[in-house]
Amino acid sequence: MNFKNKNILFVAISLVVFILLAVAYANPIISGKQLLQHDIVQYKGGAKELLDYRANNDQETYWSDAMFGGMPTYQTGAQFRGDVIKKIDDVFNFLPKPANFIFLFFAGFFLLGYVVTKNWKYALLGATFFGLSTYFYIIIAAGHNGKAATLVYFAPLLAGILLVYIRKKYILGFIVTSLFMGLQICANHPQMTYYLFLALAFLFISELVRAAKGKTEWKHFFISSGILGLAMILGVGMNSQRLLANSEYVKETVRGKQILKSAHNSKDDDGMKKQEILNWSYGKTETLNLFIPRLLGGSSTEEVSDEFKKELRTSLENQTNDEEQIQGVFDQVVNGVPMYWGDQPGTSGPAYQGAVVIFLAILGFFIANRKYRYWILGASILSILLAWGSNFLPLSDVFIDYVPLYNKFRAPSSILVVVELLFPLIAIIGLYRFYNDDSSELITEAYKQKILLYVGGGVLGFTLLIILFAKSLFGFENSSETGKIPDFIMTVIKDERARMLRIDAIKAFIYVLITFGVLFLSLKKKLSQNIALVVIGLVSLLDLWTVDKRYLNNDNFVDKTLAQEPYVTENNEYLASKAGNNTFLLDLLSRANMNKALQEIADKDKNHYRIFNQILGPFGETNTSYFKSSVGGYHAVKLRRYDDLINHYFYAEDSTKSAQIPNILSLLNTKYVVGGTVEQPQIQINPRANGNAWFVSDIKFVNSPNEEIDEIGSIETKKTAVISSDDKKYFEGKTIAADSTAFLDLTKYQANELEFKTQSKTPQLAVLSEIYYPKGWKMFVDEKEVPYIKADYLLRAVYVPAGNHTVKMLFEPEVITKGKTISLIAFGLFVLLSLLGIFWLYRKYEGTSRDLSEIS
Repeated sequence: MNFKNKNILFVAISLVVFILLAVAYANPIISGKQLLQHDIVQYKGGAKELLDYRANNDQETYWSDAMFGGMPTYQTGAQFRGDVIKKIDDVFNFLPKPANFIFLFFAGFFLLGYVVTKNWKYALLGATFFGLSTYFYIIIAAGHNGKAATLVYFAPLLAGILLVYIRKKYILGFIVTSLFMGLQICANHPQMTYYLFLALAFLFISELVRAAKGKTEWKHFFISSGILGLAMILGVGMNSQRLLANSEYVKETVRGKQILKSAHNSKDDDGMKKQEILNWSYGKTETLNLFIPRLLGGSSTEEVSDEFKKELRTSLENQTNDEEQIQGVFDQVVNGVPMYWGDQPGTSGPAYQGAVVIFLAILGFFIANRKYRYWILGASILSILLAWGSNFLPLSDVFIDYVPLYNKFRAPSSILVVVELLFPLIAIIGLYRFYNDDSSELITEAYKQKILLYVGGGVLGFTLLIILFAKSLFGFENSSETGKIPDFIMTVIKDERARMLRIDAIKAFIYVLITFGVLFLSLKKKLSQNIALVVIGLVSLLDLWTVDKRYLNNDNFVDKTLAQEPYVTENNEYLASKAGNNTFLLDLLSRANMNKALQEIADKDKNHYRIFNQILGPFGETNTSYFKSSVGGYHAVKLRRYDDLINHYFYAEDSTKSAQIPNILSLLNTKYVVGGTVEQPQIQINPRANGNAWFVSDIKFVNSPNEEIDEIGSIETKKTAVISSDDKKYFEGKTIAADSTAFLDLTKYQANELEFKTQSKTPQLAVLSEIYYPKGWKMFVDEKEVPYIKADYLLRAVYVPAGNHTVKMLFEPEVITKGKTISLIAFGLFVLLSLLGIFWLYRKYEGTSRDLSEIS
C-alpha cells in the first residue's frame, strides 16, 4: 500500500475513532435514552403551537401566539422550505444527540489539523484537544444546541480559509470555505460567528503584513482574499431566508433601538443596555480556570466532597444540639450555597481547556511558525480581554460604542470559544514543529531544549505556587457572601473551595510534568515521536474526559418518553422511578398538577385567549405555552415593545404601576390567571378581559412612547385607544362614532391567520389584542388589503366602516419568499463553481502522474 492510500486509510480510521469516542461518552443513547436539557425543555413548550401547526398543515407558520402575546418564530424553531444547506447539516448530524456534536467537534478540528500539519497523527491529537473542551459539554448539558451547532463548524471553516491563504489550494479551499460558512450561518447563532470573525480579522491582517513584507506575493494575497470573499458571500447567501428574516426581526427586538427614554438610555440608543451586555463578565483571575478547572469553585452547582459534609455537620453540632435545626441548615448549605465564588452571577462550569493543552499552547507560541504564531496570539489576547467585560471597561466601552454589532450580544465570557479553538491549534502546530523542522524556519535542538525548560519550569513552578500557597493567594469568598453567611459555616465552605482548587492544581501539575518529561526524553532521543504522541494524547484525554464528566454525564440522560414529553399531567411511582435522582426531571414531574390544570383549561375552553401563570415566574417559563397561549414565556430575543411592557409594569418598583397590572392583563386578553402552588394550582377567571378584539370610538393621542405606555395602565382600554400622534394622518377623512350594539367576533384562529366578523352601525376603530409587528402582517377588510396602525403601545388597530364586514389578518412575510430565491441562487452558484473548479483540475492534471486526491 502506497503512502497516499495509507493516509486515506488512517483518515478513515480516525473518523471511526471519533464515532466510537462520541458514542462512548454519550453511551446512554445506546439503550435508547435521550439527553434532558433545560433550554430544550423550554423550547418544546414555546414551540408547541409551531410544531402542531407544522404537523397538522404540512407547512410552516412564521408567527406564533404561544409566548409573550405573540412573536415571529424565526428564533424559536422555524424551518425554511427550500433550505438546502440545512439538509446538508442534517446529513452531518447523523448521530443521536449529543454524540452528533461530539463527533463533529472531533471531525471538524481533524480537518483543520490536517490542513496545518499535513499529518493525520497531529490532526487526531488536536481533535481530542479541541473536541473535549469542557465548555462545549457544559453548553450541551444546558441545551444551548444552536451555540454547539455553530461551534462545530468553527474549525472546518478556518481550515478552508487556511487552505487558500497558506496552502494555496484555491479550488478546494473555496469549496470547503463556502460549505462550512453556509453551515456555520445555518446553525443560527450569530454571536458565536461574530466572535470567530473578530479572530479571523487577525488572520487577514497577518496575511496582509506578510504580503507587505514580501513573505508572500501580493498576487496571491489578492487572489486568495477574492476567492474567500466570494466563498463567504455564497455561504451567507445560502442562508438568505433566515438572515433576512432575522435582520428584519432584530430591529424590533431588545437587540434593536430603544423606544422609551429614561435616565439610563435615550430613545435612539441601539442594542441592549450596557449592563445587560456585560452580564456574565469573566473575572481576570477566573481566566486561569482554562488551566485549573475549579480554581474558583467550578460551577454554581458543583458537587461537594464527603469531607465537606462531615466538616459542616461537625461545625453545626458545635453550635447547637437541635438535630432538626442541624439537618435543616445542613441541607440548605449543601444544596443552596454555590462552590463557585467568581465574578459572574452564576455559572454552569468553567471554560476549562486542559492543563496539557494550555502547556503545549504556551510552548507553541515560542516554537510554531510565524505565519500562525502572531495572529493566533493577537486573537487570543483580544478574546481574553473582551471576556473580562465589566472587569476591563476601557476595552469593552470602545467595542460597545464603536465596533459594529458588538452591542447586540450579551455574556462577553462566551468569547472564550475563540481561545478554545486557537489554543489547541497553536498547540499542535508547535508540537509538530517540535518534532518536524520546517525548512523555511529552522530551529535548533538547543533552542527547543531551552524553550522547553523555560516554559515547562515556568508552568510547573506557577502550578506549585498555587498548590502550596493557595490559602494566602486567594480569598475563596466573593463580595456578595461577605457578612451574609455565619463565619463558622463560611470557614467550612472556604476549606472546601480550597480543597477543590488544590486537587485540580495537583492534577494539572502531574499532567504537565508527564508531558514535559515526554518531550524532554524525545529531545534526548530516549523516546520515539509516536510513543510521545500516544502518551500526550492519553494524558490529555484522561484530563479532559474526567472534568467534562462533572458537567455532562449519564445522569443527564433520561427515558426517551420523558425527554420527548417533559410536560406531564400525571405523576406516579413509575415515572418517579424513571426519574431516579435527576433533580431537573423530578422538578418537571412535580409540576404535574399544575400542568393538568392548564390542560383542563385548554380542553374546556377552546377559544383563543391567554393565560397568566404566576406559579413558576411568568417571564421565565414555557410550561403554560405548551398548553395554551401565554402572557409570559422564555426567550432572550423578545420584541422590544413587549419587553418594555414587562419592565414598566410587571417588574416596576413603583407600586402604582404594579397596581395597574390587572389593566394590562385585560388588554392582553388574559382570560385565566393561575396562582397557588405547583401541587395546588388555583385558577381564576378574569371577568374584565378585553377579548380578542373590540371597537373604540374614543381616541387619545399622545406625543411620545413614554406617554403611550403610561396611559394604557390607567385608562379604560376597552373604550379608549391610546394612539401615537405620529398616526394622526391615518384618521384623515375618517369619521368615528360610538355604537353600543357593535361587536367583533373571532371566527377563525390560526397562528398566522385570524378572521373576525364585525357589525356596527357606525364607523369605528377596531383594536385587536394581537402584538404589533410592522413587517409581514397584512390586514384585510372584506378581502381588500387596508393599512393598519399601532394602538395601546403594542397592539394592532384598523379602521372599520359601518355595516357588516369580515376583518382578516394574515402573516405572509415577503422576506421569506425573497430569501428563498436568493438562497437557491447562491447554492446553485456554489455547486456550479465547485464543479467547474473540479473539472478544471481534472483537465489540468489529466494524463500526468498526479491525481485529484494528491492535489487535495
